[in-house]
Amino acid sequence: MPINYSIQADVVDITVDAPTADDMFLVDTNVWYWMTYPKATSYVPNQLSEYPDYLNKALNANAKIHHSGLSLAELAHLIEKTEREIYERTIRAAIKTKEYRHNHPAERSRVTLEIQAAWGQVTSLSPAGPLAITVDAAATTAALNRCHADKVDGYDLFVLESMKNHGVVQVITDDGDFATVQGIHVFTANRNIIHAAKVQKKLRSR
Repeated sequence: MPINYSIQADVVDITVDAPTADDMFLVDTNVWYWMTYPKATSYVPNQLSEYPDYLNKALNANAKIHHSGLSLAELAHLIEKTEREIYERTIRAAIKTKEYRHNHPAERSRVTLEIQAAWGQVTSLSPAGPLAITVDAAATTAALNRCHADKVDGYDLFVLESMKNHGVVQVITDDGDFATVQGIHVFTANRNIIHAAKVQKKLRSR
């Protein structure tokens, strides 16, 4: 069933946009996954090229590139999942996540190295540094309050709060949830989001 996104953000199609030195971006986890992990998979092949291409253009333009420390948790999960699926194809059998994690030390070492390598690239490719957030009572209250208006997952509730705290309104992402958040600018190659934004008159060019 198609997802009925109510577009609240301003949406920019990265395939026709040129980043500048005035831009200040937060890069979402899915983009880091495709950018930093050589074995990254995707259901839409253009994701593996268009996001890294745009991020490289942003870096070359001296745009300010930020990451979120929260992305480490999501990136580690994605890498472990992909490595497990590769291993399953190798042994031609299904294996549960915890069994893979605890019963196969050589595989665990490989996963750890991949995560460390990917995160090293994240930090080097985002010279403006992380958008820090302290997950205290005030932050969790703000995140809970966001639940009513912003249709995003738990991690992204905190990511949005960190963006607000640091005055960052631009995010590079393939995640359509961000497009439903008012007051931010979503830079994406997600054709479904771009189409919905065009229909709802929220597609912007610069």
